[in-house]
Amino acid sequence: MTVNKQGRYQQSSRGEFTISTDPTKLDVRAVHAFLTESYWAEGIPLDVVERSMRNSLCFGLYEGKSQIGFARVISDFATYAYLADVYVLENYRGQGLAKWLMECIQQHPELVGLRRWSLVTRDAHALYEQFGFTPLAKPEGYMERVVPDIYKQSATGSPQSAGKTGVKTQRTQGSGR
Repeated sequence: MTVNKQGRYQQSSRGEFTISTDPTKLDVRAVHAFLTESYWAEGIPLDVVERSMRNSLCFGLYEGKSQIGFARVISDFATYAYLADVYVLENYRGQGLAKWLMECIQQHPELVGLRRWSLVTRDAHALYEQFGFTPLAKPEGYMERVVPDIYKQSATGSPQSAGKTGVKTQRTQGSGR
């Protein structure tokens, strides 16, 4: 990957395809259109996609100016990274573009040397295994908190819409809370 003149964003090109971390190139509506139909983010609202992209290191995959793929990394840029929302549009699969996208992600200067990476996938194990990902060695040590179908809940009726978890905390006198 090459660095732009300001030294801020990475870009790599192969023929008519480009991968870039420049957020001004991202087509948020294209990413949303794919994610809202995906098995992992079905029905995700546009505003949630926008917020997730703002708070992640995003990699856009383009043919010319058209966005045809995407991935984002959530990280502290020191020890840990979570890889999310990786896709290449169906018409472009089978050309090695997902593998190239993964190469660019793993070579990004802010992501080199991290102690741990994680991701969740239902069907792309073979791709990620090429980059050192393995099943959890000790799954009993991992925990998760999942809110099923959160994107299918109405915007007005869901705790997410108010920025709340739905968990009430009671403050009692002398409790130290």
